[in-house]
Amino acid sequence: MKLETEERKIMDRDEMILQEYKLYTEQKDNFIDRNFNTNRFYMISFLAVILAMIFTGNVVFMERITATLLFSLIGISVCALWWMNVDSYNTLIKIKYANVIEKIEEKLPIKPFTEEYKGIEEFRDKKVFMFSDIQKLIAVFGALFFFAIFVSEVAPIVVRITEKALSIIGTVKGGI
Repeated sequence: MKLETEERKIMDRDEMILQEYKLYTEQKDNFIDRNFNTNRFYMISFLAVILAMIFTGNVVFMERITATLLFSLIGISVCALWWMNVDSYNTLIKIKYANVIEKIEEKLPIKPFTEEYKGIEEFRDKKVFMFSDIQKLIAVFGALFFFAIFVSEVAPIVVRITEKALSIIGTVKGGI
């Protein structure tokens, strides 16, 4: 009787570990799905900013501030946020693998996620670009693209302000 009770406790404990493992791996998969949806959002935002720049390029606000200037700043922000988001998701996924799933798998007879993670790490060690690396690269090149446009829009404004300032200084010096 006592042996059956001990066996039942062990089975209940093993079943509980298995259920927690299943729940956590499902949550990890949902987390990865959210990651893809978030990246889709940033890609659409990136393309929307480019389209907005194309269609509103000649619109001027206030004195000389163009829509292109404003959208280039928005584009830089979108790219920076995208890069940080990809990096954050990668870190969180690694934590889920290494710290949580692997520890739960120590109590299980097989370790599929641990083996999968080892395979991914071996693949990464070969210096092959992963999807997240490509996303980061797009975000960096996008930010550089928007920065170049920003500089090309700001340079004439800075030149005009400098010319006006030098003109005022010349007038003041010549008038004294």
